[in-house]
Amino acid sequence: MSASATLIPAAGGKSFTGFTKLCKGLAVILFLAHILVQLFPSAAGYLALIPARTIPFAWNLVTAGYIEQTIPGVIVSIVGLLLFGKVLEPLWGAKELLKFIFIVNLSTSACVFVTTIILYYITQEESYLYTPLSGFYGVLSGLLVGIKQILPDQELNLLVLKISAKWIPSIVAFFSVAVSFILKESMAYLPTILFGIYVSWIYLRYFQKRLEVGLRGDPSDEFSFSSFFPGFLRPILDPIASIFHKLFCGRSARSEGTGHALDGSQFPGSGSIEANRRRERGQRALEQRLAEKLAAVRSAEVTAPPPQQQQQQLENDASDKV
Repeated sequence: MSASATLIPAAGGKSFTGFTKLCKGLAVILFLAHILVQLFPSAAGYLALIPARTIPFAWNLVTAGYIEQTIPGVIVSIVGLLLFGKVLEPLWGAKELLKFIFIVNLSTSACVFVTTIILYYITQEESYLYTPLSGFYGVLSGLLVGIKQILPDQELNLLVLKISAKWIPSIVAFFSVAVSFILKESMAYLPTILFGIYVSWIYLRYFQKRLEVGLRGDPSDEFSFSSFFPGFLRPILDPIASIFHKLFCGRSARSEGTGHALDGSQFPGSGSIEANRRRERGQRALEQRLAEKLAAVRSAEVTAPPPQQQQQQLENDASDKV
C-alpha cells in the first residue's frame, strides 16, 4: 500500500486531522440545522422535502439535504463530510467541491421529489406526499463516487477487510437496498442514496470541467457505468448504458476553446491515459501532504533537546539552587 493510504479514512490512522475550512463550515451548518429542527420541530415542515408543499416552498429542494433529523444521522453526515472532503478538496479545489455538493444535493432532491410524485399516482398513498424527507446521505454517496474516480485502486481498511475505493459506492448501494427490506424505516433514505450515487456519476462523467485538457467529464472505461458492477454483468449493462449515453449525454463533452462536441472514442486510449494522469495527480497531491506532515514532525523532534541534555540541565539547575 502506498504512503498516501494514511490520508484516506482508515482504521488506526490519523484520519481526524487536517480538515479543510470549507468542510468545517458545512459541518457547522449541518450541526446548526439539526439543533434548529430539534428546538423548533415545525421548522422541518419548511426546510425538509415534503412533496405536497414543494411547489410553493421550492427552496426545500436545497435545504432538505442539510437537515438531519436524528442524532446518528448528523454524526454520520459530519464525520463523512470531513473525511471525504479532506481527500477531494486538495485535488478539486474548494470552489469545485462546493459546486459539486450543491449540484448533487439539488439534483438528488429533484429526483426524489419526482419519484415520490410518481409513487403517489401509482399507489394513491398520501404518505408519499406528506412524509418529510431530508438528509445529507445523497451528497455523502456522491463524495464516495468522487473518491472512486480519483483513487479507484486505493485500498481502504474497513474493520478487518481491505476494499478498493472503486467498490465502496456499489457496496453502499447494495447494503442500503438490503437494509431497506429488513428495516422499513430505512426505506425513506434509499432513494436519496441511490440518486446521490447516480447524479454524481453523471456530473463527473459528462459535465465536470477538466481545465488541463480543455474538456468536460471523464470518458475513461474505468469510470463507466458498468464499472460499478461485477465484471460478469458488464456485457449486459454496457449496451443499456450506451443507449442512455446517446439519449442524454452523448454530446456533453465539449472543447473549452472551440465549443465543438467531442467523444472520447475519437481519441483511442485517451480515456485510459487521462484516468492514469488523474490518478497520478491525486497520488502526488496526497503524498505531498504526507511529506509535509512528516517534515513538521521531524522539525519538532530536532528542536526539542535530547533526553540526556534535559537531564543534565535539570541537574545543573538543582546544583545552582544548592
